[in-house]
Amino acid sequence: MARLTKRWLAPFDWELVTEINRGLCQQKNALHKPTSDGHAPAKNLWQKNQSEELTLTEAIDVCLKCHKLAPFCFYNGNTFAAIARDFIMEVSKDIPPDKVHILRSIAGHIVAGTATDVERRQLEEMLSEVFQPKR
Repeated sequence: MARLTKRWLAPFDWELVTEINRGLCQQKNALHKPTSDGHAPAKNLWQKNQSEELTLTEAIDVCLKCHKLAPFCFYNGNTFAAIARDFIMEVSKDIPPDKVHILRSIAGHIVAGTATDVERRQLEEMLSEVFQPKR
């Protein structure tokens, strides 16, 4: 299992998360507004984890949890999937482009809640390869 820990969420303060959602809503002419039920819990979860050292898988799971809390009226999945895909770009310099594409796709599926167990295992296997110490 890939165990590299890092502050994956640190570059994304809640204001940036909100701006990402605002941009997605603007592109689709959708209402950008926080929800009354999910916004505060998602913001709290995000801010609690933002400065934590997490594995990449744990960071992706925070994105999934925030998506499920639905902090915004529209495009929650797209918002948090975009952030998770950015995590993958941070580790992509030593990965062949085809694998980067697969990792980004799987990360997006996990955040959207549509990933299969096979995809989750595939993510872990690929990340283990990426984070294995060089000999």
